[in-house]
Amino acid sequence: AVQVTVLPSRRCLFDDPVQICVAGLLPHQVVTLRASLVDESGELFQAHARYRAGSKGELDLSRSPALAGSYSGVEPMGLLWSLQSKAPYKRLAKRNVLTPFCVDFEVYEGHGDMSHLLGKCTNERWFLGEGVKRISVREGRLKATLFLPP
Repeated sequence: AVQVTVLPSRRCLFDDPVQICVAGLLPHQVVTLRASLVDESGELFQAHARYRAGSKGELDLSRSPALAGSYSGVEPMGLLWSLQSKAPYKRLAKRNVLTPFCVDFEVYEGHGDMSHLLGKCTNERWFLGEGVKRISVREGRLKATLFLPP
């Protein structure tokens, strides 16, 4: 079975670097990895890249070069920084920092045809660390939010 893992954890802060790995592929198998995220307004953002597995049937995006797609070359975070909406002029924006963006990482056989899903996992990308207190500040014309560490 194909396993997709996000290290060090499937749950992290939005700006934390992650390592995306795929195991259980055939040696030198060509696959497409796709990242998908639906924002708070329901807009779908996606990125994809084609990869060739190593001799042991594994991929590590920090060492494996993307052959084509939304980007090419060795880009450990490429599936995240290249996320785009199909609709023009749409930007990824976060309105509620108390909920995460959930990014689905999916692996498909070959390229072009996204009908044969081999494996997937979801990465929760939070904007507020555990234990951080969020305090609204309203004083006269001042409106702010104070974030206090745990």
